[in-house]
Amino acid sequence: MSINTNTGFDEPHRLLHLVRVLQFGDSMLPVGAFSFSCGVESAIQVGLVHDVETLKAFVETSLNQAAHCDAIGLAHAQRALMEGNREQILRVDREILNRKLNDESRVMTQRMGKKLLEMTVHVIDAEVLTWWLGNIKAGATPGCFPVSQALIMGVQGVTVQEAIAMHQYGVAMTILSAAQRLMRITHFDSQKILFEVNKSIPDFCELAANADISEMASYTPLIDILAAVHVDAHVRLFMN
Repeated sequence: MSINTNTGFDEPHRLLHLVRVLQFGDSMLPVGAFSFSCGVESAIQVGLVHDVETLKAFVETSLNQAAHCDAIGLAHAQRALMEGNREQILRVDREILNRKLNDESRVMTQRMGKKLLEMTVHVIDAEVLTWWLGNIKAGATPGCFPVSQALIMGVQGVTVQEAIAMHQYGVAMTILSAAQRLMRITHFDSQKILFEVNKSIPDFCELAANADISEMASYTPLIDILAAVHVDAHVRLFMN
């Protein structure tokens, strides 16, 4: 399957890209996201998140953190794909995992990255995706979720910023979907939060798309503390 790097797409191509982003960014995509809460379960248990405003603040913080880490890695992985630099793809994958300080976030990104590829190879015929899944199964690379997203979007000609936007939307939806099952919040509240936090995604896309790989960082002590709390929790609905 050829990789289209042309950015001067006509309207049918743009619409197809939109549809592809909708498909692979769907919160119901069977990649295991329903098993994870991105830390919001512990945040609710300790009282840090307890209403609409505190939940919104948690989502905004998580999007900011993702923009400064996973989204930067996604951008560099997708550019490496376009350049045919597979060693760089492997390097970016390791860089992302090395910035996951707690075990639960490592499990989350690797499990979802692998499940996404296992599903996609049945949908898209692309040698690079088969190569990537083979490396994951062989233990030659962690297979982080953002890198898998980058490769899947890249082979379809979706732009880097479109792929980052998809990733950011997924972060917000994972948290809000989990919160829906953990606290008193209506679907109307969730959609209002999503609508409002989405306003920041274009700026986060711009930041991540233009950042150097060395700028990728995941320094969010509170989230790591919440992850530690979650490991020892007596009752857990989610894996993280």
